[in-house]
Amino acid sequence: MKIVVIGGTGLIGSKLVTKLREQGHETVAASPNTGVNTLTGEGLDKALDGASVVVDVSNSPSFDAAAVMEFFRTSTGNLLTAEAAAGVGHHVALSVVGTERLPESGYFQAKIAQEKQIEGGSIPYSIVHATQFFEFVPAIADAATNDGTVHMAAVAFQPIAGDEVAQQVGRVAAGSPLNGRVEIAGPERFRMDEFFREALAARNDPRDVVTDPHALYFGAELSERSLVPDDGAVLGQIRYRDWR
Repeated sequence: MKIVVIGGTGLIGSKLVTKLREQGHETVAASPNTGVNTLTGEGLDKALDGASVVVDVSNSPSFDAAAVMEFFRTSTGNLLTAEAAAGVGHHVALSVVGTERLPESGYFQAKIAQEKQIEGGSIPYSIVHATQFFEFVPAIADAATNDGTVHMAAVAFQPIAGDEVAQQVGRVAAGSPLNGRVEIAGPERFRMDEFFREALAARNDPRDVVTDPHALYFGAELSERSLVPDDGAVLGQIRYRDWR
């Protein structure tokens, strides 16, 4: 089966391409680095020729609210149009657990818009909602730093290893369209402030982590269940302390 991975040279995309090829699928790593640009449409028709499945794990290069909205609306629209012309039978998109719970965030507004485009399109689809990746822990801490202090809310946090995100997305891509969503998350649930306090200490990072109920995450304040899945989520097996 030919599977095209949009964003196939990125963190999750490169892992996904490797796993799909190991399973015997003809897999195309599609990104601007390989001559495929979903914003301009360059190389898209050629990449999708003969494809059964398209998996979109791409992300906006900018988190500015207007830029990220433009990215997801344009790239998703171009993808769905090209897929219909190529006869693609399954569109898989990687999204975020809690997207619908943080509508005040510009980034999450854009993800909501992306999902609505997919749901309203003609291509059978599956949307995978993942919790935050272990690999992004340092970047999240950096974004939450103010005057050398890391501000984190005391809410539930259940991150997952990038390898397990790729594994689960690959399983969905190789299966029948869900025409719905599935949630994936790590095996352990933490308090977000406590997690980052321990994670930074393990990295010998000297920054203090303070508990701040008004700390922002992608521009939004968090409630207790903003970032964790509902019952029935698919859970990974890799624990953060073993991964790090």
